[in-house]
Amino acid sequence: MKVLGIDPGTAALGYGIVERTGSALRAVDDGCLVTSPDLPLPDRLLAVHRLVVDLIALHAPDLVAVERLFFSRNAQTAFGVGQARGAVLVAAAAAGIAVREATPSEVKLAVAGHGGADKEQVGRMVAVVLGLASAPRPDDAADALAIAIWAANSERVGGGAVTSATLDRAAIAPIRRGEAPYDRAVREALATERRPRRTGT
Repeated sequence: MKVLGIDPGTAALGYGIVERTGSALRAVDDGCLVTSPDLPLPDRLLAVHRLVVDLIALHAPDLVAVERLFFSRNAQTAFGVGQARGAVLVAAAAAGIAVREATPSEVKLAVAGHGGADKEQVGRMVAVVLGLASAPRPDDAADALAIAIWAANSERVGGGAVTSATLDRAAIAPIRRGEAPYDRAVREALATERRPRRTGT
């Protein structure tokens, strides 16, 4: 099974392809697309789309794995990531390739052992898992390979798959009934925010 992992962004988009044979994983390709800030946004998104289309044509992946936007303190960054994700999803859908999505913390937990791992730790663990001499560079490529590793290891024997939460899945697959861990975490966080705070007297 071959997985194309994407770390989305309009300024820099990381990609990484891994192949799983049995329980063994190997790196096939990785890199980073950097678009000029002087380009209009539609042109940058077109470049993202064309890259993913070309990677799909070249490597014929069985899955596309993409980082899911969770929360961001920077609204402009969040919008850019969301728009780049859209270009990636369209390219995958046009090619008829299934998509898997994960939050950054889910990927870090799967690759580095804890959801708060920094980029250096993720890069080192990607190198260990894939048998590379050093961590992939730039960080965007390492993150994309980490996403691909997560997806390759998450696929269940017999064709089933670990899928993303209901919030993001509606556009790419039928909604599976029942509360996903992501949905539960969001619900609990919102409930905490709504609780009245006690003030000391």
